[in-house]
Amino acid sequence: MPYSPPLRARSGPRRRTLLASLAGATALLTGCASGSSPAERAASAATRARARAARDSADLLARYDAVIDAHPALADRLSPLRAAVAAHRDAFGGAAEDKADKATTGAKAQKSPSPVPTASADRKEALTSLASAERTVADRRAAALLEVPGELARLMASVSAAGSAHAYLLTEAAK
Repeated sequence: MPYSPPLRARSGPRRRTLLASLAGATALLTGCASGSSPAERAASAATRARARAARDSADLLARYDAVIDAHPALADRLSPLRAAVAAHRDAFGGAAEDKADKATTGAKAQKSPSPVPTASADRKEALTSLASAERTVADRRAAALLEVPGELARLMASVSAAGSAHAYLLTEAAK
């Protein structure tokens, strides 16, 4: 039996062609509407990464303070590590940001207050928890290295290595 063409030939574009055109036009319009160049997006990503690193360091600093408050005998051992974390926060620009947050009394400051960390009453458990926090932050910074530009990547790599060293020292102190 020979092949017989459909009785009525379609005129105009097919459904798939229309959908593909619509998807392309939407992507094109969305890309043009943002108005940001790749350099601007990279700068924005670097700014976000720097702010995140400063927040992480500030959170670690609060954890160190909680452990020192709960276990004053550890102050001599933890003070140099705490000072290094404070320097890391400052290197990421966190010191000025923290002062501005304390001075701000608007809705932004009330939206997301950081919970105050508490330390375990057990010395070994407190040190282990602090080491785990250092390791988590160091791993997060190491993972972010691929997404930030050169100078910030070098800073983050250095601080990540220091965080790993802190985690090691804290783990050894907990033994």
